[in-house]
Amino acid sequence: MEQSNLNDIEESIVSLAKPMRKGILRLLFSRFFVIAILLVLQVALIVMVYFQFAEKLPILLQVQWVFAFLMIIYLFNSSMDSSAKLTWMLIISLLPLAGAAMLLWTQSNIGHQMETKYVKQQITDTFTMIPQPENVVREIEHDGSGTDDLSKYLNLTGCFPVFDKTLVTYFPLGEKKFRAMLKELEKAEKYIFMEYFIIEEGYMWGRILDVLIRKASEGVEVRVLYDGMCEMSTLPANYWKLLEAKGIHARAFSPIKPVVSSHYNYRDHRKILVIDGKVAFNGGVNLADEYINHIVRFGHWKDTAVMVKGPAVRSFALMFLQMWNIRGTSEDYEKWLSLPCDEAEDASGYVMPYCDSPLDKYKAGESVYMDILNRATEYVHMMSPYLILDGELETALCFAAQRGVDVKLILPGIPDKKVAYSLAKTHYKELHEAGVKIYEYTPGFVHAKVFVSDDIKAVVGTINLDYRSLYHHFECATYLYKTDCIAEIEQDFQDTLAKCREVSTESIKNEKLSYKLIGGLAKLISPLM
Repeated sequence: MEQSNLNDIEESIVSLAKPMRKGILRLLFSRFFVIAILLVLQVALIVMVYFQFAEKLPILLQVQWVFAFLMIIYLFNSSMDSSAKLTWMLIISLLPLAGAAMLLWTQSNIGHQMETKYVKQQITDTFTMIPQPENVVREIEHDGSGTDDLSKYLNLTGCFPVFDKTLVTYFPLGEKKFRAMLKELEKAEKYIFMEYFIIEEGYMWGRILDVLIRKASEGVEVRVLYDGMCEMSTLPANYWKLLEAKGIHARAFSPIKPVVSSHYNYRDHRKILVIDGKVAFNGGVNLADEYINHIVRFGHWKDTAVMVKGPAVRSFALMFLQMWNIRGTSEDYEKWLSLPCDEAEDASGYVMPYCDSPLDKYKAGESVYMDILNRATEYVHMMSPYLILDGELETALCFAAQRGVDVKLILPGIPDKKVAYSLAKTHYKELHEAGVKIYEYTPGFVHAKVFVSDDIKAVVGTINLDYRSLYHHFECATYLYKTDCIAEIEQDFQDTLAKCREVSTESIKNEKLSYKLIGGLAKLISPLM
């Protein structure tokens, strides 16, 4: 081989090694790595102490079986989802004492007992904070859509009226929502409330932050709430202090600390922006550059959102204030909820914003999806980034297809998480055989969370078709009935469908062995993912 070629190869290796070395060093000295090591050490210490005592106290081995048996009896009598019960049974059978202790630990809700108390108290205190317009009740009552019944159910979980005179704008891409956000932020006079699962420093957040700092200096009340996981991945530790220094009130929800706890599964997955009680944004779009295709991570990023103008905006303001005060701080809600909003007299249809909490006994997110599936007569078209289903939702999807409803589901063609992608494929055979048509978005990653049905109903929000969204996360969404934008949502589905490949009996049979193995193993613990 010529010397010049050897030099080129050497230069290539050096050029690759430098960023790799920097990346490894950055990881080793990151807050994420330190906390992960401390958590692993805590678990290792518990295991070491157990085996140390087990050798000296054989009776402990007998005690563990009794303890495990008692926890199995508890499992059978609990209201836990049946798929989750099976997962816990497997864990307990493999690790009787440790598995039973883990179950007891998670079910005890340690770390969230006070938070649960505060959430329940806030819901009680604000149950009638936003009155239900009586004319709307009369208009939708007994019209056969089930919207009135769904409203009754959701109002058991919180304050979620159905509104008319509310204008809804649908955004088929994150970049379109971003442009509208910037315009509306510039109009803020009283307050800006932002609650997002992910905030990452970059072009998108930089543009928004510039506006927020300027508005705060003008006397606008600016509040930013982000999930504490951001400080492990996309933001510096205590980022809220940096925002406070710029005049922005900020909080991190449930920051990760180096202490083993049962509450880290409960994340704030909501995406809400409320401005002056006049306009609100909701949907799947987080505040990071890939969501607007400013950078490319997993091919083209397909996401959706809605902008709401009118009385329904108050519901989003209430959701934000409840999360902002989730630690028990008091606030005059009426101060913010009583601000005047412009009623859109010409707006068609009805709008019902709602949210879901992992700290109550209701499964609002899943129940709304199942209600749409069970009442559909013509079609239900869905987009979701993940498909990790419990038995009830899988049955509802199959039943809808088997009774003649056109059930179509668009999923990513390029995954962001290989394990979740493999898990989704474990549902393909059952759904496909029942008549559910599954498609994969070939240009890239679908992050949209959309249901649209029969040209009269739709949901756009943050709720994925997976266990984390349906059971573990704080979520929110916008339920639409007979609004003009439903036609646009269905058209967007059809436009997206044209860029997809359909899953077939043959493609399921010839799926990569790696996906089958990973999916099959991961399904054992899917309710915990």
